[in-house]
Amino acid sequence: MKSHSRKVTIFLSVLVFASFACGVFTPANPAPTLSATPQQPETSGGAAAPVSQEDKFVQIYAQASPGVVSIRVYGADEDGLGSGFVIDQEGHILTNYHVVRAAEELEIAFPNGYRTRGKVLGTDSDSDVAVIKIDAPIEELHPLPLGDSSHLKVGQIVIAIGNPLGYDGTMTTGVVSSLGRTLDSLHASPGGSYFTAGDIIQTDAAINPGNSGGPLLNLDGEVIGINFAIESTSMDAFGQPVNSGIGFAVSINIVKRVVPHLIRSGSYDYPYIGISSLPEITLRDQEALNLPQTSGVYILEVTDGSPADIAGLRGGDIPTADSRYFAGGDLIIAIDGQTVRDFSDLISYLLNNTGPGDTVVLTVLRNGKELQIELVLGKRP
Repeated sequence: MKSHSRKVTIFLSVLVFASFACGVFTPANPAPTLSATPQQPETSGGAAAPVSQEDKFVQIYAQASPGVVSIRVYGADEDGLGSGFVIDQEGHILTNYHVVRAAEELEIAFPNGYRTRGKVLGTDSDSDVAVIKIDAPIEELHPLPLGDSSHLKVGQIVIAIGNPLGYDGTMTTGVVSSLGRTLDSLHASPGGSYFTAGDIIQTDAAINPGNSGGPLLNLDGEVIGINFAIESTSMDAFGQPVNSGIGFAVSINIVKRVVPHLIRSGSYDYPYIGISSLPEITLRDQEALNLPQTSGVYILEVTDGSPADIAGLRGGDIPTADSRYFAGGDLIIAIDGQTVRDFSDLISYLLNNTGPGDTVVLTVLRNGKELQIELVLGKRP
């Protein structure tokens, strides 16, 4: 899908990837699962004693930290440091694409002191995910279980483990602040903007440069996201962004769709419609564009020759008093019967449920009429 037009200005704020000096300012064998109800000590009467939250955190760190690694990147222009974690006993490690994109050599360090070299097996600039392959003795590999991010709720406690600012094995805690966020990806579109990364988890767990590629876990010790960026309003004395309580993680369900393809072929193709749209519809937008409602995805422009163009979707072409936008475009209100409130809903559905070549049915409002339009998805160019 073409990157949407995000008409938002964030003053004194900059989105940074949480890697340390990594060129930025700033399935095989399944992994064993952790018990959702860890063994509890018995009381004198034989009943299990309750486990405190503190004990829970200690237990999760003890179980998960052996599988979290430090990734030292050696590049032509600069070196860097990021995080990653083991996902199987064949030596596959997940991290962020932006951590390894300039890598000429990778050194992987485990918490117990074991070190080895790794090679990049596959990368995905849309989700900012990369797979590294290492050759290591099986006793050094401690795979982390992958959870299901579709079950996440706002307010749920989460745990981040990584190497912020080079401090190996750091654990921080917080909550899920929001779900289904969208941000610009690292994949440039033909028009010069960037495609959209979607289904992103927002958290207030402290994430800093160096956390990139590390796991975000739930209280069952399952990975539910990969930490990759923060939004920061200030820098420290060394020019590093300061955590502001707004961090972002790629949802693990997106990762689980992408990674098997990266291991097999080195790349993954995303579904593509070929529109630019408003990220949301304000009351002023509704009035200026003469729209019947503020929910839905208003199409500003349709890319020539794209799946949207072939299906007959329409962008705005009628001048308005608000010279920023044109009226007359289609308003997408549902996809495959699922209500679409805004662009984030649309992109999350596409990323989690569809692929290139699939046919979807879009419900659109056009000139006061509701239409059902079939569209065959392409792949992002």
